[in-house]
Amino acid sequence: MEITLNSKRGVYSLVVQLLQRSSLEIGRLGAFDFPVGFYVYVGSAQNSLERRIERHLRQEKKMRWHIDYLLQYGQVISVHTYAGGKQKECLLSRAIGKMKDASVPVKGFGSSDCTCNAHLYYFRHAPVISRLKLDLRRLSPRLRAYLYPHFLLDKSWWR
Repeated sequence: MEITLNSKRGVYSLVVQLLQRSSLEIGRLGAFDFPVGFYVYVGSAQNSLERRIERHLRQEKKMRWHIDYLLQYGQVISVHTYAGGKQKECLLSRAIGKMKDASVPVKGFGSSDCTCNAHLYYFRHAPVISRLKLDLRRLSPRLRAYLYPHFLLDKSWWR
């Protein structure tokens, strides 16, 4: 699969579906129960956004980030990228965390390098992509300028 992005660096979100309740060991965070549902993970890539996303989509990889442990059991169903530097990662994470029915399943997940509560959010039902865009539109115009989506990966592309 080839992924072409408009930016070498940026912020991204992965929507991951977990079909079976799982107890997972998440690196040094410990073991946690993950209920069936949908998880939105927020990250950033400062050198190659394309390579970072391709890495997340690969099955075989060294466990490096918290999300790697969840991706062993979950399936990425969509990817969204946004222009901006690393500082925008926390802004996007907070915006997703404010979406209706979002909850933090594991405190500290994906946020070991910042002061955020987490960069992973749980949704019992699939978060609607248009709803995510609407929530981003509610942000200030200045913030919206940094968080515009320019890439959506439909799961049929990577099967």
